[in-house]
Amino acid sequence: QVQLVESGGGLVQPGGSLRRSCAASGFSLDLWTIGWFRHAPGKEREGVSCIDKRGGTTDYADSVKGRFTISRDNAKKTVYLEMNSLNSDDTAVYYCARSWGPIRAPAWKRGIDFGSWGQGTQVTVSS
Repeated sequence: QVQLVESGGGLVQPGGSLRRSCAASGFSLDLWTIGWFRHAPGKEREGVSCIDKRGGTTDYADSVKGRFTISRDNAKKTVYLEMNSLNSDDTAVYYCARSWGPIRAPAWKRGIDFGSWGQGTQVTVSS
């Protein structure tokens, strides 16, 4: 069964950091591009970051560039999202999903061609 399971969410103070994990099972992670997305109340779903199957190419939303870093360990079947300098605008439910083929910008930011979405976990930035 194909699954992506997110972990590492929670409550963090403004300016703080979190490390998110997206664990894959039921398929060969090293064949897939993985994206992180978020959905905040009252807002459209937003593509946060994306990494190609080998980790050689990444892309970020302008809102997180310089603060978030995506990486992957295909041997551990896990993709990570390091989130720093968090602010209230980062509060959302975060999801990871997979896509076949290279990163297609800017379409990936709308989640086009992404599937097998994880269940999502909440990140709340608040003092």
